Amino acid sequence: MVKLNKIYTRTGDDGTTGLGTGERRLKSDLRVDAYGTVDEANACIGMARVHTAQSYQAIDAMLARIQNDLFDLGADLAVPDDGKPLGYEPLRIVAAQTDRVERDIDLLNKDLRPLKSFVLNGGTPAAAALHLARTVARRAERLMVALAQDPAEHVNHDGLKYINRVSDFLFVAARAVNDNGNADVLWVPGKNR
Repeated sequence: MVKLNKIYTRTGDDGTTGLGTGERRLKSDLRVDAYGTVDEANACIGMARVHTAQSYQAIDAMLARIQNDLFDLGADLAVPDDGKPLGYEPLRIVAAQTDRVERDIDLLNKDLRPLKSFVLNGGTPAAAALHLARTVARRAERLMVALAQDPAEHVNHDGLKYINRVSDFLFVAARAVNDNGNADVLWVPGKNR
């Protein structure tokens, strides 16, 4: 269990941070950037939940589960699997978490109006906030993919699948809170030429 008695430690004043393995890395390190962006996506979901808590309780509950899972994903990324013994079992994203998000997507998607164009970010305040969270989740995914390309690094494949599915969920949830797609703002190619 996490215990935080003191918030500042001064250990990061030199521009480094500690991974779950005890290793120090620059705060600009790609791994730190990846789990920091996962945290940013989580914060965006928190802002979206300001708009979903009262009117969209089922979606809000789904978002609450995703927020918890995103902390799991951050913990997963903060403890790279380098094959060295840790003395404890690190927290890893598992396939069941992605499966649950897929079920939530299917549940929301069944009532959505079919798309005939790309959707512009907007509509209701809840939808706009969910679209913002989606774009940050996609950035986290890009950083995780870049990190996975480094032969010296390891990224849990289930974590990559999970973040990909989260951004899919956020897109579908944004459409759901936009009156099941009826209030979506659609892209009209070349409209303002």
